[in-house]
Amino acid sequence: MTLIAIVGATGTGKSDFALDLTEAFGRVGRAAEIVNADAMQLYRGMDIGTAKLGLGDRRGVPHHLLDVLDVTEEASVAAYQAHARAVIDDLEARGEVALLVGGSGLYVSSVIHDFRFPGTDPAIRARLEAQLAELGPGMMHARLRSIDADTAASVDAQNGRRIVRALEVIELTGSPKAARLPDEPVPWREHRIIHLRSERARLVERLDARVERMWRAGLLDEVRELVPRGIEHGVTARKAIGYAQALAELHGRMPRAEAIAETQQLTRTYARRQVGWFARYRDATTIDADDVVSRGAELARQAALD
Repeated sequence: MTLIAIVGATGTGKSDFALDLTEAFGRVGRAAEIVNADAMQLYRGMDIGTAKLGLGDRRGVPHHLLDVLDVTEEASVAAYQAHARAVIDDLEARGEVALLVGGSGLYVSSVIHDFRFPGTDPAIRARLEAQLAELGPGMMHARLRSIDADTAASVDAQNGRRIVRALEVIELTGSPKAARLPDEPVPWREHRIIHLRSERARLVERLDARVERMWRAGLLDEVRELVPRGIEHGVTARKAIGYAQALAELHGRMPRAEAIAETQQLTRTYARRQVGWFARYRDATTIDADDVVSRGAELARQAALD
């Protein structure tokens, strides 16, 4: 087995678990490297708010697809799929294990499942984006729901980019199903999935505390440094949870207490959606993120199996 996905909600310790697993493989003579599957960690300079491991915290383990985009660039799951699979192919050719680690569900699924992305049409995209700016995501989501309720149910009603993309695909293909995730996805190649889960109350407490630590660690200063680099003009980066609120505080549109509280609420909502997404992975090995014994047993089992 050369591909293992480590998934779970934000705050469940995926990064540390992945590093522990690379060390477990090392003890049995196998090399393993980490491939990032967190969409916001693709961005250079977005470190504190994404809980990105610093170089000194990576235990010497190579990490791929971190810091590959400027904050003005748009993150594309189709482009990510191609880059991540190329890295995994290279690791496999060298006889190494690829650990795909992150909580961006669509990004993980795009790699481990045989997803094919329809093309784009600049004219259609521009027209839909203009309508999004005029009508807002709520109205556009209602339009998507009127075309295909199943597709709409899989898209966050506030995620304008995903709504526009779904409408674009439907218009391009003439098929609502083309914009929908398959119910029974076909694997891209053989893989295992480890799903880290944490009891809801413990996770919420940990997430709220982490948001407060982000501000104490200097998130506002990090965002201040990203402004001249164009974060306010970025399609994806400026809307990231925590960064949008820090920008609002920086420009006096939101007091700090409100910025922190809104970030905490949005983080909790995002974690709930992640749990729902990864629950679809019926073949995953689910372990308690807070159970040290369970985590250790899984590390040993994976290393022994591979």
